[in-house]
Amino acid sequence: MTDWDAADLRRIGAAAELRVTSRRPDGSLRPAVTIWHAAVGDALYIRSAHGPENGWFRRAVRSGVGRVTAGGVSKDVTLGLADAAVAPEVDAALHAKYDRYGPGPVGAITGPDAASTTLLVLPV
Repeated sequence: MTDWDAADLRRIGAAAELRVTSRRPDGSLRPAVTIWHAAVGDALYIRSAHGPENGWFRRAVRSGVGRVTAGGVSKDVTLGLADAAVAPEVDAALHAKYDRYGPGPVGAITGPDAASTTLLVLPV
């Protein structure tokens, strides 16, 4: 794993949506899913809006690798469960970015229930 290039992380973080996909065991990419995301400090985080049983989330955790595309940047990445301590910062970043869409959509990706689906996304 490596750190994000600051310019790439800024571009990804500024994008309204991110497309994420995980790799199959044969190395091919699964179809991408469009989700919301947050850059916090020098890291990128994503969450499942439909809990840990969401198909893309289960496959991402199982695979641990994939690709993200946002803000004109496309990167191969690792996908792993984030440290629980970062959850409040991720919540705050998601609220700051997406509250304009209302409490329903933002509520699906913030708070204690959503925190358990926080993935740390790092470039490879």
